[in-house]
Order: sequence, then structure tokens, then C-alpha cells
Amino acid sequence: MNNPNTSAADECPEPIQTQASAVSWSAILAGAAATAALSLILLMLGTGLELSSVSPWAFSGVSATTFGVSTILWLTFTQLVASGMGGYLTGRLRIKWVAVHTDEIHFRDTAHGFLAWAVAALATAALLTSVIGSIVSGGIQAGASMVGGVATVTAVGSSEMAKPNNDSGPMGYFVDSLFRKDLNSTISAPDIAGSDPMPAWPPKPIPPGSAPEVTRIFMNSIRTGSSLPDEDIRYVGQVVAQSTGLTQQDAEKRVSDSYARLQVKLRDAETAAKEAANKGRKASAYAALWLFISLLIGAFVASFAATIGGRQRDMQLFIQPTYY
Repeated sequence: MNNPNTSAADECPEPIQTQASAVSWSAILAGAAATAALSLILLMLGTGLELSSVSPWAFSGVSATTFGVSTILWLTFTQLVASGMGGYLTGRLRIKWVAVHTDEIHFRDTAHGFLAWAVAALATAALLTSVIGSIVSGGIQAGASMVGGVATVTAVGSSEMAKPNNDSGPMGYFVDSLFRKDLNSTISAPDIAGSDPMPAWPPKPIPPGSAPEVTRIFMNSIRTGSSLPDEDIRYVGQVVAQSTGLTQQDAEKRVSDSYARLQVKLRDAETAAKEAANKGRKASAYAALWLFISLLIGAFVASFAATIGGRQRDMQLFIQPTYY
């Protein structure tokens, strides 16, 4: 029977509000420390195993595909073990929540496991900044190399090959090939005493400054990406003919062939640079994606393991309250 002196507020009392925090930071930090330490140990072990399986010698050691797959599997295994252990410790070490609904306890355990994983991930990232930075910067540099592949190859080749005194680069080799003496030429020294010498015999030495001049002519056409102009072919052919004893026609043909071979070599170098940049871009992209997947798996495992640890702790306290 209702008491007429009681009000609605007395019949429906306010829920008890607790001032204690729902977050057990001590348990979270303990689980994060365990996760970070175990991750570091497993990463060191995986690095040692991977390095012992590769070899610089041909037909020795594992292939690049096997190396990549094993690395991905080991990263996933590391996250499973380390995050699971850290999350479980977080759930077992957290405080006892009194007068809290079961669903709320499950949520708090999940949140504690996730926070422990997050703290461990941040700590690991701070320790391994160089590794993560190399993955990101490798992808950026690979993309930039693909965009500016032609400009990079041309600029580097121009700065090295266009030097007047540079005789060791590809440009120096092709310019030197222009002034080679043709030993099988049909022009030979006169063998009749007193006869007039032939105009192209003997071949004259290379005029001073001719090689750097030819280099500049070639580099100008390479920068513009066009073929060698006819007037340049004739001029360089005259210089080559005077120095080698070839006819003007043969000298011009040698100039055209040498320039064509130089263009082929530069195109091959450009293609090789693009292929290397593309492989680097793909490797960086795959590494970043699999690192994301492994970290996502670690977050899930840590959250789930924390619920298991918290449930077991509450069961132990219920069975043996003396050890609370």
C-alpha cells in the first residue's frame, strides 16, 4: 500500500553516481609495456631469421617473393601474439568495477584492450620512427621519380656528360667513337714515290676543342628531345672527316649512327629508372597496406583478449573473494 506522504522522487531514487574513473591507466600502461616489449623481441627475432635466409649469391637463399610473404606473415604473427598478451594482461590487472552492468563491463574491457594497444603502437612508432619514415618517404620518392623520370635522367646525364674534361661517361665514349681512325678505310697512303699525296691523307689530329663542341651539340639535341639537325650533322661530319680521313658522306653516317646509339642508350636508362621506381612504389604501397592490416588485427586481438582477461579476473574474485 502506497504511503500518501511519499513523493515520486522517493519511489524512484536517483542511480548511485560514482566518482571513481572507469579507466584503469595502470593496467593499460602495464599491458602496453608488455605489448611493446614483446613486439620488439619478436621483430628482432624475425629480422635475424630473415637475414639468415637471404644470400647475395645467385641461386642461393630464398627468393624475393618468399622473403616478402614471410615478412608479412611474421608481422601478422607478431601483432597476434604481442597484442593478445598485452590485452589479456590489461584485462586481468584492471580494478574491480562494483555495481556495473555486465554489458558495461564488457565494453570497458574492450576499451581497455584497445587503449593498451594504442599506447603500445605509439611507443613502438616512436622507437621505430626511422623504419616507418623510410616506408613513407620511399613511396613519395618513388612517385616523384616516376613523374620526373625523364627530367632526372637527362639532368643527371647532362651535368656529368656535358663537362668538357669528362672522358669517362657515356657521352665521352660516343664522342670518342666519332674520331676513331678507320683502319679498314679504302683511303691509303700513296705507295708511288713522287706521286701527289691524297687530300685526306694523312688524317689530321683532332682539333683542340672539337670534342667538347661536339658534346655540346649532342647535348643540345638531347635536351630538346629532337633528332640531330642536318646542319649539325654536316658540321660534325666535316670535323670527323678531317680528323679520321673518312669521306664527308661516311663521316655524316658515322655521326648519325653514333647519335642514334646514344639516344637508344638514354632511352634504355630512362626505362630502367622508371621500372625501378615502379617496383619501389609497389613495394612501399604493399608494405604500408600490410602494416595497416597487421595493426588492425592487433587492435582487434588486444580488445578481445582484454575481455577474456577481465572475465577471468571477475570469476576468480567471485570464487575466492579472500584474495581480492
